[in-house]
Amino acid sequence: MNNIPSVDLADFLSNDPARKEKFVHELGKAYEEIGFVSLKNHFLDDKLVEDLYREVKDFFDLPTDIKKKYEKPELGGQRGYVSFGKEHAKGKTKGDLKEFWHFGQEPDSEEFSKEEYPENVEVSELPEFNATGMEAYRMLEKTGVYVLRALALHLGLEETYFDKWVRNGTSILRPIHYPPITEKPEGAVRAAEHGDINLITLLMGASTGGLQVLRKDGVWIDAIPAEDELVINVGDMLERHTNNKLRSTIHRVINPPQEQWHTPRYSIPFFMHPRADMPLDCLEVCIDEEHPKAYDDITAGDFLYQRLVEIGLIKDEK
Repeated sequence: MNNIPSVDLADFLSNDPARKEKFVHELGKAYEEIGFVSLKNHFLDDKLVEDLYREVKDFFDLPTDIKKKYEKPELGGQRGYVSFGKEHAKGKTKGDLKEFWHFGQEPDSEEFSKEEYPENVEVSELPEFNATGMEAYRMLEKTGVYVLRALALHLGLEETYFDKWVRNGTSILRPIHYPPITEKPEGAVRAAEHGDINLITLLMGASTGGLQVLRKDGVWIDAIPAEDELVINVGDMLERHTNNKLRSTIHRVINPPQEQWHTPRYSIPFFMHPRADMPLDCLEVCIDEEHPKAYDDITAGDFLYQRLVEIGLIKDEK
């Protein structure tokens, strides 16, 4: 396997049981073997993708002092701007060579607190920035729901098992800017090797290459989706919940060759999180004599808190 498998969401959404089962099988097999797929026929249309990239580039082109007025460290980086080099991978000390923005959930019920769901930060200089970002958020969230439904069937669960947990989930849309590299980075890369925290991650095609995935045999391979495909991978929460049946594969974004250092890179992942109260206890259907329970019980909220401390976005106050 020299590239990640490609699957077609139209198969799952068809009225043909054989096509639906084909999608479930292909997705489940890929997530057990490498933890990544590229997905065609999702809910993002070309115009929305084009509009979002335009707005994102316009934001990151703003002067640094303007961008920094939208930085909200008191929110643990969960909304607004996070400046260059502030985040690092778990177990690393060097900051990644990137800056990014966070759009967060706008729940459809008033039962959720402002502490758990802070308001999104409005960018006054770009009147379409927030609306475009949240439209993409909803389309990626909708796509993710169907991917999780297919995974529920693959695991032997009721198809809508994940629905109640991801509705009003604490998902994050993160437009990332990797600026041009101006001098030899000492021990830093655009994104050091890591696993994602969440259930699944849906990645809109990056403006340049660099994403690599670690195969089971220890070989790094390039993840190269077709232009109209999303890259979707398993996160640590789902790996834990499935007792390692589905794989949260280590991946990274490498620095380009020196002759391409002048080229910036833009990438827009959607980190699909459940509600904080979802129990991530290992599913009974994933536990047997050959696969004993591998993890202690924990909620999604407590697991997320631990990981945000580990990657440097918040300080441990517990």
